[in-house]
Amino acid sequence: MKILHTSDWHVGKVLKGQSRAEEHKQVLAQVIEIARTERPDLVIVAGDLYDTAAPTPEATRLVTRALTALRRTGADVVAIGGNHDNGQALDALRPWAEAAGITLRGSVRDNPAEHVIDGVTADGERWQLAALPFLSQRYAVRAVEMYELTAAEANQTYADHLGRVLARLAEGFTEPDRVHLVTAHLTVVGASTGGGERDAHTVLGYAVPATVFPGTAHYVALGHLHRSQRVIGPCPIRYSGSPLAVDFGEQENVGSVTVVEVTATTAAQVREVPVPGAVPLRTVRGTLAQLAEIDAPEGWLRVYVREQPRAGLREEVQELLPRALEIRIDPELVPAPGSGTRTAQRAGRSPRELFADYLGSRGHADEGVQELFDELLEEVDH
Repeated sequence: MKILHTSDWHVGKVLKGQSRAEEHKQVLAQVIEIARTERPDLVIVAGDLYDTAAPTPEATRLVTRALTALRRTGADVVAIGGNHDNGQALDALRPWAEAAGITLRGSVRDNPAEHVIDGVTADGERWQLAALPFLSQRYAVRAVEMYELTAAEANQTYADHLGRVLARLAEGFTEPDRVHLVTAHLTVVGASTGGGERDAHTVLGYAVPATVFPGTAHYVALGHLHRSQRVIGPCPIRYSGSPLAVDFGEQENVGSVTVVEVTATTAAQVREVPVPGAVPLRTVRGTLAQLAEIDAPEGWLRVYVREQPRAGLREEVQELLPRALEIRIDPELVPAPGSGTRTAQRAGRSPRELFADYLGSRGHADEGVQELFDELLEEVDH
């Protein structure tokens, strides 16, 4: 059978105030075109369809139309909820999805059998997919309890709970004439972040070892980390990565989807197919004079300015580089905390003196900022 594995679409993403709706339309159109060309038997979308738990109607239309178009290629389509998605809202779409022949699993349900999906390809290859949406710490404990796997003890970790849940979902991975698959939205120890993930859900407490996946799985399709990569483990494990760079920390990532060919008796053959439809993200550095002379690269820009901070600097940069979405003072010019020679002492100092010392410690010499502070302070005092 052939599988197209994608994840982390983040439809509805706004980058520093810039909508990326048109980019998402182009990127998802390319993903659909790849599916038409490759003719997969199964498409797996491994979470984070949306960038926010409250997507706009436009974002919802784009996602539902993309899923429908993928289904119309003839593939079975399975999508799970990620940490950015509202799992219950995705589950509310299940009647529509089922009518369209699409399998949605937004959140973990009381019955584990709902997360085990069986299918057969047009050529007669049988497959079974264990589909695990994102689980928060609290709901990981609840899932263990409601599946009656073991008592939830205080010293059990998130990884313990995930391992038990996955083992329960993969109990049927014993038939030798069937392809066994897993999809989940989580962080695996040792994998590399892409640069734009939500930090709270990638830290150590949320990272699980690759050993939570069953060695009998033919392929594990993961979402959550935005960089396409293989993970070493007891079976073939892979992040497809996001098909577009979500934030500037991901500007070196190459958007792609993963195509997998596998049978019940042969190892998974994996290849990446690039998706070049998004506007590139670029970082440039320099003084105002240098920025005025550069041949600005194509794409959305992050600018590190090699100038001392002052009022109006942002506007000057944006006039030179209209596609600059993020403008910062170059970190190399910012003094380390406590390195200023006039470190403010709170006792007996006026607010004006403290603020002046702060400006001095940050290398900020614009008198206009001090004057504005004085005006605001006077207004508050009166």
